[in-house]
Amino acid sequence: MSDYLDYLRELMTGFGTVTVRRMFGGHGLYRDGVFFAVVDDDTLYLKTDELNRARFEAAGCVPFAFPKQGELVVTSYWSVPESALDSADDLRPWLDLAYAAALRKAKAPAKRGKRGS
Repeated sequence: MSDYLDYLRELMTGFGTVTVRRMFGGHGLYRDGVFFAVVDDDTLYLKTDELNRARFEAAGCVPFAFPKQGELVVTSYWSVPESALDSADDLRPWLDLAYAAALRKAKAPAKRGKRGS
């Protein structure tokens, strides 16, 4: 595991049981089995939704995006303010926002796909 991931885990002490899984060249972070964050290129991105995204936007955060088949895919995971990474106390409000969004997503009814696809 990278030094950055070790640092993040240290900052998340007291937040709950956080596990890390490799995914698509980065890592997914889970609290009690709920996916709430992505780490890519030593940058932490937290889950957002329509209820908390404005807080991230107002703080100057940016969404995690990646190229796929010639197009840029913009996700619902946003960076955190640099100052949030100074201490566990600074990061905790952002983690709480992300985890709440992840729980809302987990509890939302599944979207139904088109028949035959």
